Amino acid sequence: MIHKTAIIHPKAKLDTTVEVGPYAVIDEFVELGAHCVIGPHVYLTGVTKIGSHNTFHAGCVIGDAPQDLKYKGEPTRLRIGNHNVFRENVTIHRSTNLDGETIIGSRNFFMAGSHVGHNTRVGNHVIMANGALLAGHVVVHDSAFISGNCCVHQFCSVGTLTMMQGGSCITKDLPPFTTVANGVNKLCGLNIVGLRRASFTPAQRLELKKIYHLIFRRKKNLAAAIEEVRKKFSSPTAKIVVDFVAESKRGVCTGTTRSISQAEDEQ
Repeated sequence: MIHKTAIIHPKAKLDTTVEVGPYAVIDEFVELGAHCVIGPHVYLTGVTKIGSHNTFHAGCVIGDAPQDLKYKGEPTRLRIGNHNVFRENVTIHRSTNLDGETIIGSRNFFMAGSHVGHNTRVGNHVIMANGALLAGHVVVHDSAFISGNCCVHQFCSVGTLTMMQGGSCITKDLPPFTTVANGVNKLCGLNIVGLRRASFTPAQRLELKKIYHLIFRRKKNLAAAIEEVRKKFSSPTAKIVVDFVAESKRGVCTGTTRSISQAEDEQ
């Protein structure tokens, strides 16, 4: 199960079912759970704990030192859940400080060349397409879809079931269930396709559409709009949106254009 050219530190902890390809390197403080597959030329390093059924394709670098000038060589941490796929040349950096860690959840798909920076937290069922970049201290909530060559600024939060269109960038928080268009911080409606795939009912989608218009499509003060939504809607879904916007420290992306998917949903 382990290729003869692989270099594995004697103190690394590998489950007996792990497969390791040619020229892979696994350092001392790495732990690998059951049925992980390590492709050729993969480098696993740092204090990195990896769950079960994860697949690392050729050239991945997982757990290397953070790209942060404050980092001074401490044995910082990376933790990865189960059933994740890391395609070619994905890079995931460990945390900057000893009291933090980079965290990857479960059942995520990281396409070729995507990057997760230090101290970032990625939830579950997240998709990052080719060349997508997450800076340090980013939070990505469950079921977000980050398209090719997207950029997320440090300390930003990407809400659940959001969609970033290809080449888009955000320097503010992206509210749950929304889509951001190509450009910077430009909301263009709800993630209708994602909501349908997640089995949101027509009534739930209609409610979210009303909330979206109240908060993002008017020129009303944001705090006043949030209070108005709180009074009109009390569902768990509405609470997710309102709490996210109200608790944002960087401010949220705002609506500037109309999406095709939203227009189709209104027909």
